Amino acid sequence: MVAGDSVRRGEVFLVDLGPTRGAEIRKTRPCVVVSPNELNAHLLTCIVAPMATGGHPYPFRIATRFRGRAGFVVLDQLRTVDRERLIGRLGRLAPAALFRALAILQEMFSR
Repeated sequence: MVAGDSVRRGEVFLVDLGPTRGAEIRKTRPCVVVSPNELNAHLLTCIVAPMATGGHPYPFRIATRFRGRAGFVVLDQLRTVDRERLIGRLGRLAPAALFRALAILQEMFSR
């Protein structure tokens, strides 16, 4: 992905998450951008939450449908990634799911 392209909160990108270690989510997968647009406009990195079709429905994982597939936004696996890891834009997360994700992140980090 070109560094100058705009990246907006709520957009879903295919992201190369490798290499990883231990229990980190592996491989190339869809991720939703959760960093604020103000940061995204000025930095060459963004904060993403991976999306997965499997796993357990923990309170910090948002159940959602994206491109017709049921899955989760995995908020316990946040990553700051360079824009070079963004392979392609896939769409946007549903507004209600993004709102829930941001509310849970706020609760996670305020404790």
